[in-house]
Amino acid sequence: MPVALEQTTFSARTERVAGDLPWIEDAGEVAPQDARALSKLFFDQLQLLEEGTREYHYARDTLIEMNRSLVGFAASRFCNRGSGDLEDILQVGAMGLIKAIDRFDLSREVEFSSFAIPCIVGEIKRFFRDTSWAVHVPRRLQELHLELAKAKERLAVVLGREPTVHELAEELGLSDDEVIEGLMASNGYTAGSLDIPSGNDHGSDPGPTYADILGDCDPAMDLVEDLHALAPLLEELDDRERHIVEMRFGQEMTQSQIGAELGVSQMHVSRLLAHTLTKLRSGMLTET
Repeated sequence: MPVALEQTTFSARTERVAGDLPWIEDAGEVAPQDARALSKLFFDQLQLLEEGTREYHYARDTLIEMNRSLVGFAASRFCNRGSGDLEDILQVGAMGLIKAIDRFDLSREVEFSSFAIPCIVGEIKRFFRDTSWAVHVPRRLQELHLELAKAKERLAVVLGREPTVHELAEELGLSDDEVIEGLMASNGYTAGSLDIPSGNDHGSDPGPTYADILGDCDPAMDLVEDLHALAPLLEELDDRERHIVEMRFGQEMTQSQIGAELGVSQMHVSRLLAHTLTKLRSGMLTET
């Protein structure tokens, strides 16, 4: 049924577009109460339009923009979790909104917002469950972590203190070992910053951070290993080869100086040295 422009109650500028849908210049500016009424109209027409057409995309995109406020409302519940960037949460929530639009059925006779918000919240919860852990933890332990957190809150109110492992196990119908495993897995939820001071100094100078004292690979260790592997290979060289290596790398003599010492040309020294080094490299690779 065509909708006359004068019958619309929203303040955004409109004009007739293909079919029975009005043209909304900026769907994101439509007031929530107007979005509810217009959403019914757009959903009704979306079922009649052919998927992939310009009109279909217009109706679907307008529904998304008109109902983005639902994403903000749902995301506000997760802003104080201490992990996850708000922009990421809003993007994930928008995916939940799109899924809700694609799945919504007018025949259910429920408000779209009542259907969409659980979809958006579910998508955000999955985001936190799957991506907010600092290290990879099996899904079973992620879910146990959530159950333990809820149980600890319930028991803390009843007991007036933090519950013990055994009390948590009884509350959840688990063994003590399963609870301990879940509590240990909770350590993987967040990772401490390397910029945190490493000491307990409460003065004006917080002291060095963990990053300042973090160990690193010592390149000299690789050199020790190489020399250890090289020693028996040097023993396998003949006297002249070993003497050339000693003069070149131990005494740091040039090839010309070595040639003068041995009574041969610099070119001959170069060939001898290349042959010897090739033999040593091959032996090192074999050892590796």
